[in-house]
Amino acid sequence: MHSDLIGKVEKARRYAEEPERIKFGELRATFHGGNGNHEITLKDGHWGCDCAFFHGWGTCAHVMAMQRILNPMLNKEAQQADLALAKPEEPAAVPA
Repeated sequence: MHSDLIGKVEKARRYAEEPERIKFGELRATFHGGNGNHEITLKDGHWGCDCAFFHGWGTCAHVMAMQRILNPMLNKEAQQADLALAKPEEPAAVPA
């Protein structure tokens, strides 16, 4: 193997051991959940998921799993759940 390539392979190995060197700006992924596939997105520090739970709460198991996996590569905003921004949907009022 050429010595230049050997040096790059060694450097890549060192970099791979330091995931904090990487910061995601945008991300789109398919998450294979227990009840089907879901599309997860990250843009400008904000997560998205096409599952019903996410739409009611602003986070879900799929997003929380991605946050745990990618934690050292996320900025502070993306490491946090958006729970404070979302409210669960209120049940419809029952007439008296």
